[in-house]
Amino acid sequence: MLRISWKKSLLFALCGLLLGWLVGCMGGIPSSNTGQQTTGGKQEIEFWTMQLQPQFTDYFNSLISKFEQENPTLKVRWVDVPWTDMERKILTAVSAKTAPDVVNLNPGFASQLAERNAWMELDGKVAPEVQQLYLPNIWKASTLNGKTFGLPWYLTTRVAIYNREILKQAGVSQPPATYQELATTAKQVKDKTGKYAFFATVVPEDSGEVLESFVQMGVSLVDANGKAAFNTPQGKAAFQYWVDMYKNGLMPKEVLTEGHRHAIDLYQQGNTAILASGAEFLNTISTNAPTIAKVSSSAPQITGETGKKNVAVMNLVIPKDTDVPDGALKFALYVTNDANQLAFAKTANVLPSTVSALKDPYFTTLPVNATPVDQARIISAQQMKDAEVLVPVMKNGKQLQKAIYSNLQAAMLGQKSVDQAINDAANQWNSLA
Repeated sequence: MLRISWKKSLLFALCGLLLGWLVGCMGGIPSSNTGQQTTGGKQEIEFWTMQLQPQFTDYFNSLISKFEQENPTLKVRWVDVPWTDMERKILTAVSAKTAPDVVNLNPGFASQLAERNAWMELDGKVAPEVQQLYLPNIWKASTLNGKTFGLPWYLTTRVAIYNREILKQAGVSQPPATYQELATTAKQVKDKTGKYAFFATVVPEDSGEVLESFVQMGVSLVDANGKAAFNTPQGKAAFQYWVDMYKNGLMPKEVLTEGHRHAIDLYQQGNTAILASGAEFLNTISTNAPTIAKVSSSAPQITGETGKKNVAVMNLVIPKDTDVPDGALKFALYVTNDANQLAFAKTANVLPSTVSALKDPYFTTLPVNATPVDQARIISAQQMKDAEVLVPVMKNGKQLQKAIYSNLQAAMLGQKSVDQAINDAANQWNSLA
């Protein structure tokens, strides 16, 4: 079972890594010995992951041992980095040319260093038939300007975890499937129970759920030249939707100040009816709020008229300056192959990014006496046919969210009209783009 600390990393690091990126010193992570020969004459591959110890120590020790047995000239040194430290440590390591040989990141952050040509380009090094083993939409998530900079690894996609009792009290027979239905449900829940249907933060440095909702509602965020494309009737309608939800009292006022962690707390306290989260979080609810867990079920992710579903991606990247390029690529492909992705997905209760692993009965067939976690896993896997990284990889991507969220907040508070807010957001973004 995933602990809260690791789940927290999954929520923020996978969903486009929606925290600000900090630049700092290397701290306690040892300097890379990339390419150094060990006393046994083996080439060492240094492998960094993001907060996967101690939950998955046994898995990775076994994985690495098998790889080393199959590749006797290579040795893997595994370093696990706290998720709060990864960005600044890898930035410094890349700049100092002391980076590890294989790094667990996500496309959003990795793309920032891809802009600086920090990673090995993989298109000419990974055969087309190998590339086709991965889900096409997920492979595209680690590309920038037509060049592939990372191998897809594990995935999560949101589901709608809902409290059956609250919806029943509100007279709602089925959880909402679209944002339009969510607005109706939110009013019924508030009128009948005094509670809120959901919580979606608009804190600029936090979750990108609201930004992704724009795409699900049919809004294009940027055009081919990177300029704002959301100042349109569709974009205005998306702005108006969230402003109306807030002004009509259908969202807690804390959406302006609290992040996604508050959404989790409210749901576990029984104060909201719906939580947008990964299927794996049901285990945490069972531990922290067993009474709520007993009345919780899962439904497909809420979306807009496009039907698009969010997916959060973890990938593996290889610094271009590695001294063991062949060994590093061999290891990265080994970690992300069908068999190993399937094994890790089962261990961590996440989704694999390869076509074959996702077709395994574990993701397609409910077991006898299925648990809520089993049901949520099947729903998550079924969503992958419509899933994609909704916010495209782009330069200054975090600034786009900040421009939209800060102006959306101003409109929610009545400091700006919706027209002014969306115009200001577009102008702020264009000044950067």
